[in-house]
Amino acid sequence: MKAITGLVKILFLFPFSLLYGMAVWIRNRLYDNGILRSREYALPVIGVGNITAGGTGKTIHVEYLISILRDQYKVAMLSRGYRRHTSGFLIADEKMDFTHVGDEPCQIKRKFPETVVAVDSNRCRGIEKLLAHDRNIEVVILDDAFQHRRINPGLTILLIDFNRPLEKDYLLPFGRLREQRSERKRADIIIITKVPGHVKPIELRLIEKKVKADSFQKVYFTTLEYNVPLPVFDSRKATLNPFSGNPSVLLVTGIANPQPLKEYVGILSDTVKHIEYPDHYAFDALDMREIVREFEAMPGDNKFIITTEKDAMRFRVFDELDEEIKQRMYYVPVKISFMENQEQAFKNDVFSYVHLNKANNVLHRKIYKSAPDSSSKKENTGLRTGWIDEQYRR
Repeated sequence: MKAITGLVKILFLFPFSLLYGMAVWIRNRLYDNGILRSREYALPVIGVGNITAGGTGKTIHVEYLISILRDQYKVAMLSRGYRRHTSGFLIADEKMDFTHVGDEPCQIKRKFPETVVAVDSNRCRGIEKLLAHDRNIEVVILDDAFQHRRINPGLTILLIDFNRPLEKDYLLPFGRLREQRSERKRADIIIITKVPGHVKPIELRLIEKKVKADSFQKVYFTTLEYNVPLPVFDSRKATLNPFSGNPSVLLVTGIANPQPLKEYVGILSDTVKHIEYPDHYAFDALDMREIVREFEAMPGDNKFIITTEKDAMRFRVFDELDEEIKQRMYYVPVKISFMENQEQAFKNDVFSYVHLNKANNVLHRKIYKSAPDSSSKKENTGLRTGWIDEQYRR
């Protein structure tokens, strides 16, 4: 049966992947040859993205960047606000929910209230409006920006999921690649994400070899680090430990790759039932009734509903839920941890780029008469440089 399903998938989806790949290849060549122009801005812009559709850990890596930069720089984060119910440019505030700005920007704003978080599907317009809103912004981080070539970030960070290596994947819709594997050459930094903690250094070297990084590209490895569960409805104090006494767990996820969390929860509980929804899923009243019904059907009193931090943003709109259910709903925060003592080297790369490209840096004020070759590098950091849009010259 699996063989038949695979054959049907090849026959019906692979031709569309060929057509999609041709269109993407042509678009990238138009940008590479200057027929379609990319814009650059006179302040540091860091782009974080992937080649694989979903599930590489963009949000937690964006959060990490904010966490290391916010003490020294005024940071702004710009996202398209995927699946929000609004349109155009919008600056997030702490009172907004996921329907206004999307689940990921909502999560970031709640976690870093001092950071300017904005959404706009048009990233060029978004940066312009951000700078008009607050001229003190010193660094802009673009979320999910690898394919958004209308902007050429000064520092591009590409994320690749350890569990889904590019060389074993195919273009959409047959596979999950948004563009050809060779486009990884546009990145300045490549991070292999979600690496299991038990992977040996020799295995990491083999992975790094498969990445085929250019001489100017830096390769890093990160792993997931889960923290103490927190209440979904955070106005309530965490009076219960959801993982004490081997509880029964109803795991509810609406993310691209829930497997690492499922494995983590499985270590802490012998009884786990998983209800899996698509990535960025907008739960409705019927879904909540089903979740509550499944939860109440679980035996015993020591039981909890566990979800992700991103899903928690979407659950919080159901404030009318029964109080007992609310008290049993927790999310598991997650952050990244660099492997092989690479964290300081990564920080050095990021801070070197930001410092050398600050808007008030004399070296950064130079306007190149023409865009440089894509292989040009910054002498001090080993990272590529570019010409600056004169509209934002200071």
